[in-house]
Amino acid sequence: MQGGAQDYLVKHNMNGDLIVRSIRHAIERGKIEQALRLAQQELEQRVEERTAELSMANLKLQEAVVQLEKAQGDLESSLLGTVQALAATVESRDPYTAGHQRRVAELSVILGRRLGLPEDRLKGMYLAAMVHDLGKISVPAEILSKPGKLSEIELGLIKNHSQAGFEILKDIPFPWPIAQIILQHHERLDGSGYPHGLSGEEILKEARIMAVADVVEAMCSHRPYRPALDVRVAKDEIWSKKGVAYDPDVAGILYHHFDEIWQSLGECKFGISIGEQ
Repeated sequence: MQGGAQDYLVKHNMNGDLIVRSIRHAIERGKIEQALRLAQQELEQRVEERTAELSMANLKLQEAVVQLEKAQGDLESSLLGTVQALAATVESRDPYTAGHQRRVAELSVILGRRLGLPEDRLKGMYLAAMVHDLGKISVPAEILSKPGKLSEIELGLIKNHSQAGFEILKDIPFPWPIAQIILQHHERLDGSGYPHGLSGEEILKEARIMAVADVVEAMCSHRPYRPALDVRVAKDEIWSKKGVAYDPDVAGILYHHFDEIWQSLGECKFGISIGEQ
């Protein structure tokens, strides 16, 4: 039998050592393949475990985000309630401007939205506009409702209201620059405004938007010293001073879309929702 096998190997020109090495190689290769399969199985198990851990972490993160959004919504609702109470306090002393701050806030938002201002900044601008005349609580009521021409002293008291409003709110940690917006809403692009004569980009975009909204709403409302003016007068006033007193982008939006904007304001179809997620 052994001789027959040897004859077969010789006949077919096959080396016994080569065959042994081939067999050993096959065995080793089998061991390697088995080891690779085991390693792959272990890797797949680790991936599954890691995926499960990540899924759990993601779920906890989503829960935290929901809680954070709810807390933010509650905070914004509280801020809005406080702001509305302050606005009511101001308007109770000056019946001629009842609703003025709310209308300025709404008009500011629609202008800002058309200009592409982010929603978060719209919220801050809305709240600032709702109390932009807060400083008038420092002005005697008889001056606010005086039907005749104001004296220089009385006019000075009126002009101080934006600074007074800033002083009242400056230390409150709002998530928006509300005090600064209020401080700047009577500044003008060419530096002719008050209280600090700021110009151009020194004035916050929100304040530049609010400046236009404030003037338009005031011109179209009754005042103790004059009746309400025609809306076209307000429109033309802003347009005639674009790039001088008023931001040209804001003036352009107002002028070219005035009828649509004014109708929306009258129907109260726009504004901004605070505290609703």
